[in-house]
Amino acid sequence: MLSRFGRATARLPTHFRMFATQVPTEAVADSTIYGKGNVLMERRDGGVGLVTLNRPKQLNALCYDLFEDLHSALSELDQDPSISAIVLTGSEKAFAAGADIKEMKDREFPDTYMRDMLTWWDQLTTLKTPLIGAVNGFALGGGSELAMMCDILLAGERAKFGQPEVNLGTIPGMGGTQRLTRAIGKSRAMEMILTGDFMDAHEAAQRGLVSRVVAPDLLVEEALKVGRKIAQKSQPSISMAKECVNFSMEGSLANGLLFERRVFQATFGTKDQTEGMTAFAEKRKPTWTQN
Repeated sequence: MLSRFGRATARLPTHFRMFATQVPTEAVADSTIYGKGNVLMERRDGGVGLVTLNRPKQLNALCYDLFEDLHSALSELDQDPSISAIVLTGSEKAFAAGADIKEMKDREFPDTYMRDMLTWWDQLTTLKTPLIGAVNGFALGGGSELAMMCDILLAGERAKFGQPEVNLGTIPGMGGTQRLTRAIGKSRAMEMILTGDFMDAHEAAQRGLVSRVVAPDLLVEEALKVGRKIAQKSQPSISMAKECVNFSMEGSLANGLLFERRVFQATFGTKDQTEGMTAFAEKRKPTWTQN
């Protein structure tokens, strides 16, 4: 939930405050890109969508307008039958440097409670389409929490993850205390959240927060490559597998095993399961019908 600009920068550690003046000026330009306010959306070849956070002057700080634009873009791609995977990225300097502190600094408790502040971000976890995060630069506070909402995470070599909300007198509010702990374990998560320290890309990979580390200039293409590989599979099976893996993060092992068995059994009601197993027995490549 942390940003690093405006009056909030005065309350941040010096090693973070210094980045407030390093504002990226590069703009993404391509005839296949459709602007949706604070995000850019593309349909790439191979059945993969690409969504880029696009608030460069604010290092992609997460405001409500950005959420609405992001939700709109992801929902549109999620409902597009030609799209089988989505890549979410930011700029090379920042995936997202946190929440927009200017937008929330004057809020008071009764209002935050009655409006259930930040709950709207949970909508991004309900996508049927696999979401691949490509994280370059800073993923801090809400930016780190947004990254952890992705199904698969790849990180550029200079990526930095952190939950430094304590530096603003608050705590993570978009899942940081829960998803980070599940991803890297209690002790390291507790240390990061209580100190506000950052984690670099290589440690993130070592601890399982990200799948692997990639050169920054190759990161998005590598994420698209993963998306294209997923797009070649049976999409009903992909959606079922995603649902089962996500369920493992929310329930007990016994409930998770039961849920997995029931969904596994349900795959035998699909034509793709029949085709996949028949093709294997006949030693040929399956032809998916996506039903």
